[in-house]
Amino acid sequence: MKPRHAPRLFKGIQFWQSKWFAFFASLLAFAIVIPLSPFFHAQATTPARIQFVSPAWVAQHQQDPNLRILDVRINPLDYINGHIPNAVHIADNTFRGPNGQLPIQYWETSKLQSLFTQAGVTNNSNVLIYSDGPDLLGATMVAYLLERSGRAANVAILDGGFNQYKAAQLPTTKAFPRYELGQFTVEDNPAIRVSLDRVKTLIGKPGVVFIDPRPAALFTGEQDLFIRNGHIPGAKNIPWPTFTLGTDKGFQLKSLSEIEQLLQQRGIRKSDDIIVTCSTGREATLQYVVLKHLLGYPKVRIYEGAWTEYSSHPDLPLETGAGT
Repeated sequence: MKPRHAPRLFKGIQFWQSKWFAFFASLLAFAIVIPLSPFFHAQATTPARIQFVSPAWVAQHQQDPNLRILDVRINPLDYINGHIPNAVHIADNTFRGPNGQLPIQYWETSKLQSLFTQAGVTNNSNVLIYSDGPDLLGATMVAYLLERSGRAANVAILDGGFNQYKAAQLPTTKAFPRYELGQFTVEDNPAIRVSLDRVKTLIGKPGVVFIDPRPAALFTGEQDLFIRNGHIPGAKNIPWPTFTLGTDKGFQLKSLSEIEQLLQQRGIRKSDDIIVTCSTGREATLQYVVLKHLLGYPKVRIYEGAWTEYSSHPDLPLETGAGT
Protein backbone atom coordinates (compact mmCIF):
# COMPACT_ATOMS: atom_id res chain seq x y z
CA MET A 1 0.00 0.00 0.00
CA LYS A 2 1.39 3.45 -1.00
CA PRO A 3 1.86 6.19 1.60
CA ARG A 4 -0.96 8.77 1.63
CA HIS A 5 1.46 11.69 1.00
CA ALA A 6 3.10 10.13 -2.12
CA PRO A 7 0.95 11.91 -4.76
CA ARG A 8 1.60 15.26 -3.03
CA LEU A 9 5.34 14.56 -2.94
CA PHE A 10 5.35 13.51 -6.59
CA LYS A 11 3.57 16.74 -7.61
CA GLY A 12 6.11 18.76 -5.63
CA ILE A 13 8.98 17.06 -7.45
CA GLN A 14 7.28 17.79 -10.79
CA PHE A 15 6.86 21.45 -9.79
CA TRP A 16 10.55 21.94 -8.97
CA GLN A 17 11.63 20.01 -12.06
CA SER A 18 9.56 22.34 -14.25
CA LYS A 19 11.02 25.38 -12.47
CA TRP A 20 14.63 24.19 -12.95
CA PHE A 21 13.88 23.32 -16.59
CA ALA A 22 12.48 26.82 -17.22
CA PHE A 23 15.52 28.38 -15.51
CA PHE A 24 18.05 26.43 -17.60
CA ALA A 25 16.03 27.06 -20.77
CA SER A 26 16.14 30.79 -20.12
CA LEU A 27 19.90 30.62 -19.54
CA LEU A 28 20.34 28.74 -22.81
CA ALA A 29 18.22 31.27 -24.70
CA PHE A 30 20.22 34.13 -23.16
CA ALA A 31 23.52 32.47 -24.14
CA ILE A 32 22.33 32.01 -27.73
CA VAL A 33 20.60 35.34 -28.33
CA ILE A 34 23.17 37.70 -26.83
CA PRO A 35 26.14 36.64 -29.00
CA LEU A 36 23.99 36.64 -32.15
CA SER A 37 22.32 40.04 -31.60
CA PRO A 38 25.19 42.09 -33.09
CA PHE A 39 25.13 39.84 -36.17
CA PHE A 40 21.43 40.51 -36.77
CA HIS A 41 21.91 44.24 -36.25
CA ALA A 42 24.78 44.24 -38.71
CA GLN A 43 22.73 42.48 -41.36
CA ALA A 44 19.55 44.52 -40.97
CA THR A 45 18.68 47.02 -43.68
CA THR A 46 17.25 50.29 -42.37
CA PRO A 47 14.51 51.73 -44.60
CA ALA A 48 15.42 55.02 -46.22
CA ARG A 49 14.01 58.17 -44.67
CA ILE A 50 14.10 61.07 -47.09
CA GLN A 51 13.72 64.60 -45.78
CA PHE A 52 14.08 68.15 -47.08
CA VAL A 53 16.55 70.27 -45.10
CA SER A 54 17.50 73.94 -44.90
CA PRO A 55 20.90 75.53 -45.55
CA ALA A 56 21.22 75.93 -41.76
CA TRP A 57 20.88 72.14 -41.39
CA VAL A 58 23.68 71.68 -43.93
CA ALA A 59 25.95 74.07 -42.03
CA GLN A 60 25.27 72.13 -38.82
CA HIS A 61 25.94 68.65 -40.27
CA GLN A 62 28.43 69.04 -43.11
CA GLN A 63 31.39 67.99 -40.97
CA ASP A 64 29.71 64.73 -39.99
CA PRO A 65 32.22 62.03 -41.07
CA ASN A 66 29.34 59.73 -42.09
CA LEU A 67 27.77 62.35 -44.35
CA ARG A 68 28.39 62.09 -48.09
CA ILE A 69 27.35 65.21 -50.00
CA LEU A 70 26.35 64.74 -53.64
CA ASP A 71 26.22 67.69 -56.04
CA VAL A 72 24.01 66.39 -58.85
CA ARG A 73 23.86 69.53 -61.00
CA ILE A 74 24.00 68.55 -64.65
CA ASN A 75 26.72 70.98 -65.79
CA PRO A 76 30.09 70.03 -64.22
CA LEU A 77 31.34 73.61 -64.73
CA ASP A 78 28.75 74.80 -62.20
CA TYR A 79 30.37 72.48 -59.66
CA ILE A 80 33.90 73.53 -60.62
CA ASN A 81 32.94 77.18 -60.20
CA GLY A 82 31.91 76.58 -56.61
CA HIS A 83 30.18 73.99 -54.43
CA ILE A 84 29.43 73.01 -50.85
CA PRO A 85 32.64 71.91 -49.08
CA ASN A 86 33.25 68.13 -49.35
CA ALA A 87 30.60 67.70 -52.06
CA VAL A 88 31.25 65.12 -54.78
CA HIS A 89 29.93 65.91 -58.24
CA ILE A 90 27.87 63.25 -59.99
CA ALA A 91 25.34 64.67 -62.45
CA ASP A 92 21.82 63.29 -62.17
CA ASN A 93 21.81 62.26 -65.85
CA THR A 94 24.67 59.87 -65.06
CA PHE A 95 22.12 57.49 -63.56
CA ARG A 96 20.15 56.87 -66.77
CA GLY A 97 20.68 55.68 -70.32
CA PRO A 98 19.42 53.34 -73.05
CA ASN A 99 18.36 49.79 -72.19
CA GLY A 100 18.32 48.25 -75.66
CA GLN A 101 14.78 49.37 -76.39
CA LEU A 102 14.12 52.69 -74.69
CA PRO A 103 16.16 55.82 -73.95
CA ILE A 104 16.77 57.44 -70.54
CA GLN A 105 15.93 54.44 -68.36
CA TYR A 106 17.45 53.86 -64.94
CA TRP A 107 20.62 51.80 -65.14
CA GLU A 108 20.58 48.21 -63.98
CA THR A 109 21.41 47.39 -60.37
CA SER A 110 25.12 46.63 -60.86
CA LYS A 111 25.74 49.96 -62.58
CA LEU A 112 23.87 51.90 -59.90
CA GLN A 113 26.04 50.16 -57.33
CA SER A 114 29.18 51.19 -59.20
CA LEU A 115 28.05 54.81 -59.55
CA PHE A 116 27.22 55.27 -55.90
CA THR A 117 30.46 53.55 -54.89
CA GLN A 118 32.50 55.88 -57.13
CA ALA A 119 30.77 58.84 -55.51
CA GLY A 120 31.94 57.66 -52.09
CA VAL A 121 28.60 56.42 -50.77
CA THR A 122 28.90 53.39 -48.48
CA ASN A 123 26.47 51.10 -46.70
CA ASN A 124 26.78 53.30 -43.61
CA SER A 125 26.52 56.70 -45.28
CA ASN A 126 24.01 59.39 -44.59
CA VAL A 127 23.58 61.31 -47.83
CA LEU A 128 22.85 64.96 -48.61
CA ILE A 129 21.86 65.71 -52.20
CA TYR A 130 21.52 69.08 -53.85
CA SER A 131 21.01 70.59 -57.26
CA ASP A 132 19.56 73.97 -58.28
CA GLY A 133 16.43 75.55 -59.71
CA PRO A 134 14.10 73.17 -61.56
CA ASP A 135 16.84 70.54 -61.42
CA LEU A 136 15.53 69.91 -57.93
CA LEU A 137 14.00 66.97 -59.81
CA GLY A 138 17.49 65.53 -60.25
CA ALA A 139 18.03 65.65 -56.49
CA THR A 140 14.75 63.88 -55.74
CA MET A 141 15.54 61.34 -58.46
CA VAL A 142 18.89 60.42 -56.90
CA ALA A 143 17.24 60.25 -53.46
CA TYR A 144 14.67 57.85 -54.90
CA LEU A 145 17.44 55.71 -56.41
CA LEU A 146 19.15 55.48 -53.03
CA GLU A 147 15.92 54.20 -51.52
CA ARG A 148 15.47 51.90 -54.50
CA SER A 149 18.96 50.51 -53.78
CA GLY A 150 17.90 49.69 -50.24
CA ARG A 151 21.06 50.87 -48.53
CA ALA A 152 20.99 54.52 -47.41
CA ALA A 153 19.42 54.86 -43.96
CA ASN A 154 18.95 58.63 -44.11
CA VAL A 155 18.79 60.83 -47.19
CA ALA A 156 18.42 64.61 -47.16
CA ILE A 157 17.63 66.99 -50.02
CA LEU A 158 18.68 70.64 -49.79
CA ASP A 159 15.49 72.68 -50.06
CA GLY A 160 15.99 75.52 -52.53
CA GLY A 161 19.23 74.08 -53.87
CA PHE A 162 22.68 75.62 -54.11
CA ASN A 163 21.41 79.17 -54.67
CA GLN A 164 19.56 79.14 -51.36
CA TYR A 165 22.71 77.84 -49.69
CA LYS A 166 24.70 80.75 -51.13
CA ALA A 167 21.93 83.20 -50.23
CA ALA A 168 22.41 82.13 -46.61
CA GLN A 169 26.04 83.30 -46.97
CA LEU A 170 27.43 79.90 -46.11
CA PRO A 171 30.93 78.89 -47.24
CA THR A 172 31.58 77.45 -50.69
CA THR A 173 34.77 76.08 -52.21
CA LYS A 174 36.40 75.19 -55.52
CA ALA A 175 38.52 72.48 -53.90
CA PHE A 176 37.82 68.85 -54.78
CA PRO A 177 37.39 66.49 -51.80
CA ARG A 178 39.62 63.46 -51.30
CA TYR A 179 37.87 60.31 -50.15
CA GLU A 180 38.33 56.56 -50.09
CA LEU A 181 35.95 54.23 -51.87
CA GLY A 182 34.05 51.96 -49.51
CA GLN A 183 31.45 49.24 -49.89
CA PHE A 184 28.01 50.03 -51.25
CA THR A 185 25.91 46.90 -51.60
CA VAL A 186 22.67 47.29 -53.52
CA GLU A 187 19.66 45.50 -52.08
CA ASP A 188 17.02 46.13 -54.73
CA ASN A 189 13.69 47.37 -53.43
CA PRO A 190 11.03 46.50 -56.04
CA ALA A 191 8.16 47.49 -53.73
CA ILE A 192 8.47 51.19 -54.57
CA ARG A 193 7.95 50.89 -58.33
CA VAL A 194 5.60 49.26 -60.83
CA SER A 195 6.24 47.75 -64.25
CA LEU A 196 4.26 48.32 -67.43
CA ASP A 197 2.56 44.94 -67.00
CA ARG A 198 1.41 45.99 -63.55
CA VAL A 199 0.20 49.35 -64.83
CA LYS A 200 -2.03 47.56 -67.34
CA THR A 201 -3.82 45.72 -64.52
CA LEU A 202 -4.25 48.85 -62.39
CA ILE A 203 -5.92 51.14 -64.97
CA GLY A 204 -9.50 51.77 -63.87
CA LYS A 205 -9.18 49.70 -60.71
CA PRO A 206 -11.09 51.14 -57.70
CA GLY A 207 -8.82 52.80 -55.15
CA VAL A 208 -5.94 53.22 -57.62
CA VAL A 209 -4.97 56.77 -58.60
CA PHE A 210 -2.43 57.75 -61.25
CA ILE A 211 -0.86 61.16 -60.65
CA ASP A 212 0.82 62.75 -63.68
CA PRO A 213 3.08 65.71 -62.79
CA ARG A 214 3.89 66.76 -66.38
CA PRO A 215 3.06 70.19 -67.84
CA ALA A 216 -0.59 70.49 -68.87
CA ALA A 217 0.17 70.60 -72.62
CA LEU A 218 1.89 67.20 -72.45
CA PHE A 219 -0.82 65.71 -70.26
CA THR A 220 -3.64 66.83 -72.55
CA GLY A 221 -1.82 65.72 -75.68
CA GLU A 222 -1.81 69.23 -77.18
CA GLN A 223 1.98 69.20 -77.43
CA ASP A 224 3.18 66.77 -80.07
CA LEU A 225 6.30 65.25 -78.53
CA PHE A 226 5.98 61.49 -78.09
CA ILE A 227 5.06 58.67 -80.46
CA ARG A 228 1.54 59.05 -79.06
CA ASN A 229 0.43 61.97 -76.94
CA GLY A 230 -1.93 62.13 -73.99
CA HIS A 231 -2.05 60.36 -70.64
CA ILE A 232 -2.97 57.11 -68.93
CA PRO A 233 -6.78 56.84 -68.70
CA GLY A 234 -8.11 58.30 -65.46
CA ALA A 235 -4.83 59.99 -64.46
CA LYS A 236 -4.94 63.28 -62.54
CA ASN A 237 -2.67 66.08 -63.76
CA ILE A 238 -0.88 67.80 -60.85
CA PRO A 239 2.15 69.57 -62.42
CA TRP A 240 5.17 69.18 -60.16
CA PRO A 241 5.88 72.96 -59.79
CA THR A 242 2.55 73.29 -57.92
CA PHE A 243 4.31 71.63 -54.97
CA THR A 244 6.89 74.45 -54.89
CA LEU A 245 7.16 78.22 -54.45
CA GLY A 246 8.41 78.55 -58.02
CA THR A 247 11.38 80.14 -59.74
CA ASP A 248 11.78 83.18 -57.48
CA LYS A 249 12.20 80.97 -54.40
CA GLY A 250 14.49 78.43 -56.05
CA PHE A 251 11.66 75.89 -56.23
CA GLN A 252 11.59 75.50 -52.47
CA LEU A 253 8.75 73.33 -51.27
CA LYS A 254 5.48 74.88 -50.21
CA SER A 255 4.34 74.15 -46.69
CA LEU A 256 3.07 70.61 -46.23
CA SER A 257 -0.35 71.95 -45.25
CA GLU A 258 -0.59 73.77 -48.60
CA ILE A 259 0.44 70.65 -50.50
CA GLU A 260 -2.02 68.50 -48.59
CA GLN A 261 -4.81 70.99 -49.32
CA LEU A 262 -3.93 70.81 -53.03
CA LEU A 263 -4.12 67.01 -52.93
CA GLN A 264 -7.48 67.11 -51.17
CA GLN A 265 -8.82 69.50 -53.80
CA ARG A 266 -7.81 67.00 -56.47
CA GLY A 267 -9.50 64.14 -54.61
CA ILE A 268 -6.29 62.35 -53.55
CA ARG A 269 -6.77 60.37 -50.33
CA LYS A 270 -4.21 58.77 -48.05
CA SER A 271 -5.97 55.44 -48.48
CA ASP A 272 -5.41 55.47 -52.26
CA ASP A 273 -2.97 53.21 -54.07
CA ILE A 274 -1.00 55.99 -55.76
CA ILE A 275 1.14 55.56 -58.88
CA VAL A 276 3.14 58.61 -59.95
CA THR A 277 3.97 58.63 -63.65
CA CYS A 278 5.57 61.33 -65.80
CA SER A 279 7.60 61.65 -69.02
CA THR A 280 10.81 59.82 -68.16
CA GLY A 281 10.58 58.78 -64.50
CA ARG A 282 12.37 61.89 -63.20
CA GLU A 283 9.54 64.37 -62.55
CA ALA A 284 7.60 61.69 -60.65
CA THR A 285 10.25 61.46 -57.94
CA LEU A 286 9.44 64.84 -56.36
CA GLN A 287 5.82 63.98 -55.70
CA TYR A 288 6.80 60.44 -54.67
CA VAL A 289 9.18 61.79 -52.01
CA VAL A 290 6.73 64.40 -50.73
CA LEU A 291 3.73 62.05 -50.59
CA LYS A 292 5.52 59.09 -49.07
CA HIS A 293 8.25 60.53 -46.89
CA LEU A 294 6.98 63.97 -45.89
CA LEU A 295 3.21 63.45 -45.78
CA GLY A 296 3.25 59.77 -44.84
CA TYR A 297 0.99 58.42 -47.56
CA PRO A 298 1.36 54.66 -47.05
CA LYS A 299 1.14 53.35 -50.61
CA VAL A 300 2.98 55.41 -53.23
CA ARG A 301 4.95 53.97 -56.13
CA ILE A 302 6.58 55.16 -59.35
CA TYR A 303 6.03 53.87 -62.84
CA GLU A 304 9.63 54.24 -63.98
CA GLY A 305 9.07 53.53 -67.68
CA ALA A 306 6.69 56.49 -67.69
CA TRP A 307 5.15 57.96 -70.84
CA THR A 308 8.36 57.20 -72.78
CA GLU A 309 7.55 53.50 -72.47
CA TYR A 310 3.76 53.63 -72.35
CA SER A 311 3.38 55.74 -75.50
CA SER A 312 5.54 53.35 -77.51
CA HIS A 313 2.90 50.60 -77.24
CA PRO A 314 0.18 51.29 -79.83
CA ASP A 315 -2.23 48.80 -78.25
CA LEU A 316 -2.44 50.57 -74.88
CA PRO A 317 -5.37 52.89 -74.16
CA LEU A 318 -4.79 56.61 -73.68
CA GLU A 319 -6.82 59.73 -73.05
CA THR A 320 -6.42 63.30 -74.21
CA GLY A 321 -7.79 66.50 -72.78
CA ALA A 322 -7.74 67.91 -69.26
CA GLY A 323 -9.16 64.80 -67.59
CA THR A 324 -10.53 64.87 -64.04
